[in-house]
Amino acid sequence: MAEYYDTTILPTRSRKPRDKGKVEGAVLIVERWILARLRHRRFFNLADLNAAIGELPEELNNRPMSRHIGKSRRQLFEEIERAALAPLPSEPFEYAEWKTAKVHPDYHVEVDKTFYSVPHRLIGHRIDVRLTHRAVEIFQDHQRVASHVRRSQRSYANMTPASLINMAGRIGVNTAILVDRMMRERPHPEQGYRSAMGPSPWRGTTSAIGWRRPAQERSSSMRSATPP
Repeated sequence: MAEYYDTTILPTRSRKPRDKGKVEGAVLIVERWILARLRHRRFFNLADLNAAIGELPEELNNRPMSRHIGKSRRQLFEEIERAALAPLPSEPFEYAEWKTAKVHPDYHVEVDKTFYSVPHRLIGHRIDVRLTHRAVEIFQDHQRVASHVRRSQRSYANMTPASLINMAGRIGVNTAILVDRMMRERPHPEQGYRSAMGPSPWRGTTSAIGWRRPAQERSSSMRSATPP
């Protein structure tokens, strides 16, 4: 994060306030000044208290700091610090974690108790996974091979065999038959959810292998939709 924002972080020791005496002193000044200004007022909710506090720092920053300095914090900021500031990056920093995983025989990898598809040519290979709050990116030899919207491990919680078959039916009759067979061949239908969802395009993910409606079904549906 420090490299992304082109800055330097100087950590201090825990429970050693003297390591950052100037910072602690500034916090104490602000705390005392704000408490003194609000000590005779009563607030009945947190929103009103925060609104009142939010108005006071600007007034404090515009007050002269001392006779020796003769300038306010705002004036010193404008004269010294503003010119040294650099513009922020166009995109905010996004925290990411890296993990390694092995591709299963069904061309899926398990990440954070959830399965994501990869190109089938990577079956048996070890790949690198980049996890952010919103996305799962999969790399092989430093090349991104798949990208998915990160899903919760509870994504199947409200799913039923009927709902899966209905979603498959939107693609085509043969797709619905296949999904139904995937679940019927398992001792319990829930064991077929992963296989049924794996190749399906209704998950909102970007996969190197996506099923499309067979050409025969597409042509049939187009003929049925064409007016006589």
